[in-house]
Amino acid sequence: MRALIAYFSRADENYFNGAIRSVKVGNTEIAANLLRELTGADLFRIEPVQPYSRDYNECIAQAQEDQKRDARPALKAYPESLEGYDTIYLGYPNYWGTLPMPVFTFLEGLDFTGKTIKPFCTHEGSGMGRSAEDIRRLCPGARVEEGLPIHGSFAAQSKEALKQWM
Repeated sequence: MRALIAYFSRADENYFNGAIRSVKVGNTEIAANLLRELTGADLFRIEPVQPYSRDYNECIAQAQEDQKRDARPALKAYPESLEGYDTIYLGYPNYWGTLPMPVFTFLEGLDFTGKTIKPFCTHEGSGMGRSAEDIRRLCPGARVEEGLPIHGSFAAQSKEALKQWM
């Protein structure tokens, strides 16, 4: 059986240790690519049809409004099937203590029964929040293992932490 790395990440303006700066690749994508180097797993990017704003402040306002409404943003695509995978590495940034709403859409749109989900989360000080509990609630037939919180500002240096965790 193979593994899949499914991740949601956002480039453009991001928050780093108290400052906002523009990046071409989001922190979670950086970590997902490092994990792919270590595992050889397939990659799948979770992308909403309507992306969040490139402007950081607008993005957080949009994402927070989605969370308040318990929205399920439409996604551009889903994997063709999860049938060939036994392990799903699930990557996302921490948005107000949990998953971004497009990740909720992803998890509710597929059947994870019998799969092992290994969550990893980028953050700037808030860790995993309640995201693992939310994954367990959304995927009752899956085994959800202990997650790995990665300080987003140091995502590019997370290879050793990912290696020990996996």
